[in-house]
Amino acid sequence: MTTISRRRTAGPERPDRRGKDLDRGPWRGTVREYDLIKELVYALVVVGLLTVGLAAVVGSPDDAPVTLQQWATTAPSDFVATATAELGGTSDTAQYGPPYNSTQGASQTLGPIDLQSLSGVRLPIDTAQDFVVGPLETLPQPPAGLAVWNAASDTQRTDWTAAYSDALSKAPDGDPAKVAAGNYGPVPGLDSALLVMAQKGALEGALDGGTAAGLDRTKTVLFLGDGTYFPGLADSQHLTGDQWGMMNETGNYPGQSWLWLFSFWYQIPPFNSLANADLVIVGIMVLLTLALMFLPFIPGLRSIPRLIPIHRLIWRDYYRRR
Repeated sequence: MTTISRRRTAGPERPDRRGKDLDRGPWRGTVREYDLIKELVYALVVVGLLTVGLAAVVGSPDDAPVTLQQWATTAPSDFVATATAELGGTSDTAQYGPPYNSTQGASQTLGPIDLQSLSGVRLPIDTAQDFVVGPLETLPQPPAGLAVWNAASDTQRTDWTAAYSDALSKAPDGDPAKVAAGNYGPVPGLDSALLVMAQKGALEGALDGGTAAGLDRTKTVLFLGDGTYFPGLADSQHLTGDQWGMMNETGNYPGQSWLWLFSFWYQIPPFNSLANADLVIVGIMVLLTLALMFLPFIPGLRSIPRLIPIHRLIWRDYYRRR
């Protein structure tokens, strides 16, 4: 007895007459062997070579991190002016508000919403103590003016720093050596000692608290940002907000290319003139993120792939078989 068996050959699948979603049906088309490991190796080699090649040709500069020593050596006048502002509590950090201090009216609000103050002062910073007095106290021979400063009243300290700051602004090139005589108390001596400390490279260690590998650089970055030297470097490399700039590397840390969408809003009206632009733009980004997360559940938006079936062009071979 001869037995005849029939084998179904692979071929185009018949259209689903029940109208089921084609993407959910089992695949009955042509099947072939596929070496995933080989493709992975090829992809890594090709992408690696392209990455190295493009980085060498069109990559952004990998500049060395800016240090307080570099600042104090290159722009000593700006360093002294900033140190005076830290002592007097007039710097940007001193008047920033939460999370560094409780300066009244400093936080950005949107009606009754005050997100900046919501978490409170989590990183308390007294700019005079943390940026100037504290580091000077770590020296083997602290300047004699520290005792005078610590014994003075808050009003006296304010008068000293205000007078010296005004004198610095009137001196040629802001040079401390050319400041007119006046009642500045121990402020010039403290600034001079801090300048020398920074030029020797000892200030950053004192500000960072000797943390392992310098991972907590909050105070150093804040102090550096209060001056004009660091923003000047950003402007020269077209990295300020009104220049649409963005550095791809900061030392050995990864870049921040994802910030382009945040940066975009700061360039267009009315956001580029709002006093609370940070809070408004954060709110916009939260809404956009939520819209992306819940896209499959939003009527209208979830129908875009059906109304504009671009995916059918990409997978045209698959849909042609169907």
